[in-house]
Amino acid sequence: MAEAKLTKSAIRAGVWHGRAMREDGADGPAPRLTAWHMEAQLAGIEVAPAKDAAGLWEVRLPIPATILSDGVQTVLIRDEATGEMLESFTLVTGQPLERDIRAEIDLLRAELDMLKRAFRRHCVETG
Repeated sequence: MAEAKLTKSAIRAGVWHGRAMREDGADGPAPRLTAWHMEAQLAGIEVAPAKDAAGLWEVRLPIPATILSDGVQTVLIRDEATGEMLESFTLVTGQPLERDIRAEIDLLRAELDMLKRAFRRHCVETG
């Protein structure tokens, strides 16, 4: 599929949904897509013509339970012919990650407060 574009629609009931189309809008054969997680190809990706528009394809990928684990997991969807990455999605799960995110937010808040104080001091000194 030359100059392909893939956009995410949603993740519902453990299935990633998206739409594929050609950049030039031309009709043609369905794209051949592959999904990858940590250098392993995922099975079950489906590409079917969209019912509401010519030149569009509905893409479905059941998310296997085996890839769900603590941390951040990224799935890449590629054009099989060119190997080009067309789309990706990230799954974030687990309690240890929750603590990491909270710690990161606390650090960001502290840095923002420091920047606000420095900016206000600068405005007073130059004003």
